[in-house]
Amino acid sequence: MSQALLDPHSQDLLAQYKALLPIYNKMAEMVPAKLNEFFAEAGIIVASVEQRVKTEASLTGKLKLKGGKYHDIYDITDLVGIRVITFYIDDVDKVASVLERLFNIDWENSIDKRKAHEIDSFGYLSLHYICSIPEYFYSDPEHPEFNKIRFEVQMRTVLQHAWANMNHDTGYKSGVEIPTVYLRNLSRLAGILELVDDEFSRIRRELADYRRQVQKLVASGNLDDVLLDGDSFRSFLTVRPFDRLSKKIASINQAEVQEVDLTRFLVQFKDMGFRTLGDISKLIKNYSDAAYQIACFQMGITDLDIVSSSVAPQNLCLAYIVKSGGGRAGIRQMLDNLNGPSESNEAMAGFLLEQINDLPFMNQ
Repeated sequence: MSQALLDPHSQDLLAQYKALLPIYNKMAEMVPAKLNEFFAEAGIIVASVEQRVKTEASLTGKLKLKGGKYHDIYDITDLVGIRVITFYIDDVDKVASVLERLFNIDWENSIDKRKAHEIDSFGYLSLHYICSIPEYFYSDPEHPEFNKIRFEVQMRTVLQHAWANMNHDTGYKSGVEIPTVYLRNLSRLAGILELVDDEFSRIRRELADYRRQVQKLVASGNLDDVLLDGDSFRSFLTVRPFDRLSKKIASINQAEVQEVDLTRFLVQFKDMGFRTLGDISKLIKNYSDAAYQIACFQMGITDLDIVSSSVAPQNLCLAYIVKSGGGRAGIRQMLDNLNGPSESNEAMAGFLLEQINDLPFMNQ
């Protein structure tokens, strides 16, 4: 749109915009970078933080329509736009709380579109804050404009963002007449997506409640009541159930225990038919002596001064498999589960079985 079509006041506003454009561009880089830092510190995971500076052509079009509305360029609050896209509805409010701590919020011009109740408004339910940068956050004596410029931050979920983009591409909400059948189908889809957004947040809350309950049960020792899964096993590992046996094994050679990730044993325990944390607790109680005998035989002919913390659960599994009649095939499966399938696991399984068969616990 030609600048010649603008009145003198709008042309002056456009000239102010051009003079401040380097600052707008710097703000569009700085604000998202700072937001990402604070999101990381607050433990908020977002899908993306986008930014844009309104183009000269776009501003010219805006001034053509309502340039007289603005006293000066600082009255235009969307020249710098930031969009924070979250995975969950609940996180929109968490993002908003970060903004409230970091920036000055122009509450009069901010808007919570989530309060809309139209049946086709799903993709437009963003929370919009008009912000400015306080001097304690950032200041530049040579460019005090940094603290005068207001910018817009939109916060919405991934699904809301996808819906808004789709509507923009299809021309929906553009004022162009669309047949009723398509409007109805779009409204139905909006309802489904809004339900999905709500359900994702509900499931996350329920999972968080489940994890807290598991942690309480583990801490209380009621392990028979806790089903064995990824969450419960990680909680179980926090109480370090294998430490006592690992240290006892390490003492054979006065070795040091090197900590490793034990979550890979979950697959093996499930493969052994364990269903609760109580099953693992019984394994430790009933097979620790056998696991120690295996370690004594293995380490007695070495001078190892470092052992992995995995030695305890691995020897427990070995003792259980052999004592339960799993034999060479069971040991081979354990090695495949823990280390990945390999042809060498077959030979190793045979070697381990030959060693273990002669140990005292096999005759008890």
